[in-house]
Amino acid sequence: MASVVVCGGAVVGLGAAMMLARDGHEVTVLEADPDGAPVTPAEAWDTWRRTGVAQFRQPHTLFPRFRAVADEELPGLTTRLVDAGCVEADRLTSMPPSMTDRTPRPGDERLRGVTGRRPVVESAVAAAAEDTPGVTVRRGVRVEELLPGPPALEGVPHAAGVRTTAGEDVRADLVVDATGRRTPSAGWLADLGTRPPAVSAQDSGFVYYTRYFTGPRRPAPFGPPLAPLGSISVLTLDGDNDTWSVTVFGQSGDAPLKALRSPEAFDRVIGACPLQAHWLDGRPADGVMAMAGGLDSSRRLVVDGRPVVTGLLTVGDAWACSNPSAGRGLSVGLLHAALLRRVVAAHLDRPAELAVAWDEETERTAGPFIREQRTEDRSRLAGMAAARDGLPEPPPPPDLGTFLGAAMQDADLFRAMLEYRLCMAPLAELLARPAVQERMAAADRRPPSPLPGPDRARLLELLG
Repeated sequence: MASVVVCGGAVVGLGAAMMLARDGHEVTVLEADPDGAPVTPAEAWDTWRRTGVAQFRQPHTLFPRFRAVADEELPGLTTRLVDAGCVEADRLTSMPPSMTDRTPRPGDERLRGVTGRRPVVESAVAAAAEDTPGVTVRRGVRVEELLPGPPALEGVPHAAGVRTTAGEDVRADLVVDATGRRTPSAGWLADLGTRPPAVSAQDSGFVYYTRYFTGPRRPAPFGPPLAPLGSISVLTLDGDNDTWSVTVFGQSGDAPLKALRSPEAFDRVIGACPLQAHWLDGRPADGVMAMAGGLDSSRRLVVDGRPVVTGLLTVGDAWACSNPSAGRGLSVGLLHAALLRRVVAAHLDRPAELAVAWDEETERTAGPFIREQRTEDRSRLAGMAAARDGLPEPPPPPDLGTFLGAAMQDADLFRAMLEYRLCMAPLAELLARPAVQERMAAADRRPPSPLPGPDRARLLELLG
């Protein structure tokens, strides 16, 4: 078995470490933030500071795909989440009221998961990692650079471990970058003398305003968790331990939305949304949190079929990330970690093959979820801009618009739509299924009806 260094001790890095350790590898996790996870969920939310995670206290959710991967790869993790106060989320409860066919289907349990606030989720994952034989978590240790090793492929530098900012050399057979969307890997690669990786990065184009609430009764889901309403979208998410969150997000640069920093303006806007107004029926846990500047980014360490480095693999947001409002990050990240486990098991002793196989399998298995989200994001930004400027809403991507419209009329297509939303299957795979094609052909091909909420003029009045 091998020695592995995982750079980054958040949910995906710890998940990857536990999976690799279950295969017999000795895994050392190096996490730059010094503080370990608090013992209780309340302390995790109130006192845990993770400066290395840009969105640590912003809303997160776990999809059923996260639960399915955890149950297969990390038995017992779901139980830890439930014990920490995470709650079951059943997305079938968000069926539109007009859909009369509510007969359960075999396999509906696949669409159920557990979810909670990010600090609480990460504290449960951290506790599981601490209890996993073969995993050593070292906090307060920052990686400075990669250690060079004998080349596995002529002309391609090889990473044989890492050097910390304290000057300690930690040698390993494999280095895994799980440092997230702020990954410093560009500097590591430059110092090692590699060719430039293929990197793309741009502002996601959205700005977010969030309030957390608590109360004895969680709100009922009268509409979809993510609701487009003209120039804004509203995101409503269940949390752990009788908490929930409401987020309004819009296009970066839409100046009137800055008024949402005021709790009074925020509540006026949500109060005017018929399907979301009751989510205000709780005690506000704090004021309004704002976030902007999120990146859509991706990096590939194989360029033109040839690795720029061997001995280093990127996982989760360190590989690629997209608009966080879709909630895909942790679920795609854990899926990516499970893929890492399989590819490492097949190719670890051949570093050059490992690098190429990892790139190919990543693009085939996880890549569609990132690419589809970016396509939908561009469409949503165009719709927000049109609503802001008083122009007709541009049509959605053809396949997606037709599919979503049909899913609002047909219970089986609605389930297929949830598979897409919950990262259980890429859109192209769903649309290729004969059963989906048959039901799509019989469905009314109108786009989905707009959800109720304030138009632009009313929104500006509410912002005041």
